[in-house]
Amino acid sequence: MLNIRRLSASAEGFREELDTLLAWETVSNESINDVVKEVVNSVRLNGDTALLEYTAKFDRLSLNSAAELEISKERLFAALERIPADQRQALETSAKRVRDYHERQVQASWSYEEADGTMLGQQVTPLDSVGLYVPGGKAAYPSSVIMNAIPAKVAGVETLIMVVPTPDGEVSDMVLAAAAICDVDAVFTLGGAQAVAALAYGTETVPAVDKIVGPGNIYVATAKRMVFGTVGIDMIAGPSEILVYCDGKTNPDWIAVDLFSQAEHDEDAQSILVTPDAEFADKVLESMNRLLPTMPRQTIIRKALEDRGAIIVVNDEEQALEMINLIAPEHLELSIENPKALLPKIRHAGAIFMGRFTAEAIGDYCAGPNHVLPTSRTARFSSPLGVYDFQKRSSLIMCSAEGANTLGRIAGVLADGEGLQAHAASARYRIKD
Repeated sequence: MLNIRRLSASAEGFREELDTLLAWETVSNESINDVVKEVVNSVRLNGDTALLEYTAKFDRLSLNSAAELEISKERLFAALERIPADQRQALETSAKRVRDYHERQVQASWSYEEADGTMLGQQVTPLDSVGLYVPGGKAAYPSSVIMNAIPAKVAGVETLIMVVPTPDGEVSDMVLAAAAICDVDAVFTLGGAQAVAALAYGTETVPAVDKIVGPGNIYVATAKRMVFGTVGIDMIAGPSEILVYCDGKTNPDWIAVDLFSQAEHDEDAQSILVTPDAEFADKVLESMNRLLPTMPRQTIIRKALEDRGAIIVVNDEEQALEMINLIAPEHLELSIENPKALLPKIRHAGAIFMGRFTAEAIGDYCAGPNHVLPTSRTARFSSPLGVYDFQKRSSLIMCSAEGANTLGRIAGVLADGEGLQAHAASARYRIKD
C-alpha cells in the first residue's frame, strides 16, 4: 500500500507540516559546491584539455581530440531520417505548435514623440548567442530541445549551441533529430558542470555564449549559479511539481495517473492533490494503489509520493485557492467544472491546465506553451521560459533643443541635490541662456 501523507488544511499544525513538505533547497551541499568549483575553474583555465579529462572521467568516453566532441550537422539529419516515422511526425508537430505559440510572444520596439520633439522609446534586440543544456544519462529529452531552442530561434538568436552528455558514447537519435528540426547551430557531447563552464567561458573548441538555458542535475544547477554574471541563466530549477485541484467529479484513475506523471521524473519530485471531497481522496488513493504496479518507473514514483507527495483535504474552494497560491506550483491542474472562473483568483502558478480533459503531460510535449517552468515556489516571482528570455531591451532617448532646455533644468536641480556637480553641469551645458 502507498504511504502518502493525508493532510487536512483545517487541522492544527497544518501550516508547519506543509512548510516542511514544500521545503527544498536546490543547491545546498557544500561538497557538491567544492566539486563544481574545481571543475568550473579547471575548464576556465585549461579549456579543451579539461573537457577531455572530465568527459573521460564522468562520461567514460575517451576521445583523441576535442574536435570529436562536436556532432556534425550531417549526423543530426541522419538521425532525423533514421528515427521511426511516428516519432518524426510527433517531433515536427510539437515543434510547429511550440513555434506558433511563441511567435505570439515576440516583443516589438516602440517609441513616441513628446510635444517639444523629444523622442523616447525602447529597442528590442535578440541575444547574440545562447547555450542549451539538454539532459542525458538516465533518460533522453528531445522535448527539452524543442522547448528551449524554438523560443530562442523565434527571438532571433543568431547562434544556438547545444550540449548533451553521452555517457559511454550513447546518444539519443530523437535528441539529435530534434536538434535538426529546431535548426540548432552546433551540438557538443558534453555534460555536467564542465559543459556549463565551457559555454560560459569558451574553450578552443566550444564557443562562449551570452546565456545558458536548460535543465540539469544538481551539478549543472550549481554550475549555472556559479557562472551567473559572466553569462545569463534561465533559472535554477528544482524537482518537478504538480498540484491537482479536483472537485471530486473527475475519474479518479485520471487524477492518479496525473500525479504519477510528475512523480516518475525522480525521487524528489512532488505531487499534491487538493480536494474538498474526502471520499474522492479515498478513491484516488485506491486508484493509485491499483495502478502503481502497472507503472515501469513504480519504484521512483512510490518514493517521490511517499517522501514529498500529499493529499490535502480542504473545506471549500476558497481554502483550495489559498493552498494553490501558497504552494505556487510549477504545474497546476484545475480538474473542475468551470476552471476559467478561478483564473482571476490564481496569482502563483507556472502553467495552468484547465478542465477535466487537460492532462499536464500534454503541456510537457505538444500543447504549445513552454514546459520550462518555475519550481520550488518561485512562481511567486518567475514566469515560464519564453521568447522574452532571449530578447533584451535598450531604452531610447533623443532630446530636441527645447526638450534639452526643459529637462536639463530639472536634471540640474536633482543632481545638485545629490551632490553630483558634474552631472548638473552636463545637464545644464545644453540649456539656452
